[in-house]
Amino acid sequence: MYRKLVLDNGVRVVTERMPTLKSVTVGVWVNTGSRDEQPSQAGYSHFIEHMLFKGTRKRSSAEISREIDALGGEMNAFTSRETTTYYVKVLDQQLERALELLSDLFHHSCFAPKEIEKEKQVVLEEIRMVQDDPEDLVQELHMGQVLGRHPLGRSILGREKTIRGLRRQDLLNYIETSYDPGQTVVSIAGNFDQAKLDLLVARYFGKGRAAKTNQANGRRPPEVHGGVLLKKKRLEQVHLCLGLKGVAAGHQDRYALYALNSVLGGSVSSRLFQEVREKRGLVYSIYSFLSGYSDGGMITVYAATRPKEVDRVVDLVCREIRKIVIKGVERKELERAKIQMKGSLMLSLESSHSRMNKLAKDELTHGRHVSLGDMLGQIDRVNEEQVFSMGRKFFELDSLAITGLGPLSPRSLQHIR
Repeated sequence: MYRKLVLDNGVRVVTERMPTLKSVTVGVWVNTGSRDEQPSQAGYSHFIEHMLFKGTRKRSSAEISREIDALGGEMNAFTSRETTTYYVKVLDQQLERALELLSDLFHHSCFAPKEIEKEKQVVLEEIRMVQDDPEDLVQELHMGQVLGRHPLGRSILGREKTIRGLRRQDLLNYIETSYDPGQTVVSIAGNFDQAKLDLLVARYFGKGRAAKTNQANGRRPPEVHGGVLLKKKRLEQVHLCLGLKGVAAGHQDRYALYALNSVLGGSVSSRLFQEVREKRGLVYSIYSFLSGYSDGGMITVYAATRPKEVDRVVDLVCREIRKIVIKGVERKELERAKIQMKGSLMLSLESSHSRMNKLAKDELTHGRHVSLGDMLGQIDRVNEEQVFSMGRKFFELDSLAITGLGPLSPRSLQHIR
């Protein structure tokens, strides 16, 4: 059963009781991420996420770790381009202790200067780790290429120079500006007593400053740019991203584009997987995915192949995209994609953690709860004509962006450029 509550300070609380479970997951979502930073603040959201685990007024970082282990639970956090999330998953009888612990981290972290200096080195190692992972690196380069100077195109982790130079007061100022109660959602899913939970949430998250009444995040929609970007790197394979404009996370036609993505490269029965890997053996990994933000989105194809096969793989991807633009998709193909979408959706919502994520995303994207039945109904209503229309609208190869990383030949993709 879904319920929404707005606390006196403006924090929104969304809950879903799942009485058949023995677990409960609590997430605190702040509607700020890397796109909300100024260039001089690149990486602040992610760095703050790290620092909330480094000690509060009454707990050291070691005590925080020991306490969550003693609860038999899991605590973690993640930063995206639009949100920062802190969560804890525990057995249902440990809910109050978990709420108190998460509240302590969220409201009373110390940001000790010594801990900040140590964590700078940790984050710098994380940045280096991305540099050593070609699949991650080519996708990061691709975002920067496609979105240019738009904040969505920047790395979530920030730049080495910015991380080295940040100071404690910089982080505190960013929190004061961005961590507003009106931009905060507490999302809880699992087994709990609703009346007791309401009191606990008000106790641990309903105090402090009130929300700013007219706060706006100042976001501007992104523009997607085409072109070719090639970066040489000593690797065994060339890693490729091909990107086109997509739709925002809340777009009315998103389910048709989800279906189109599933047909193109979203599953092992997709056209790209079957044509490029299964029939020709040119790749081990090839897939497509959608990235949806509050005011825009992207469609991206990723593949990795031998240097001499780069042009062939790109040509095959473009050929499959053109086929969809010209002929659309077959009825059987679309029905298979819809069944796969519905199955993936239902399986993904079987845990309290995944339900917690969905509750928060619904609130931040739509301002309301979207039921599983509504989502399944939207998928069922997708038809061939709608998918054909979306393909013609978004699969425009004239605006295709291609990023290549690896041992590229100077002649690679000359015909594209």
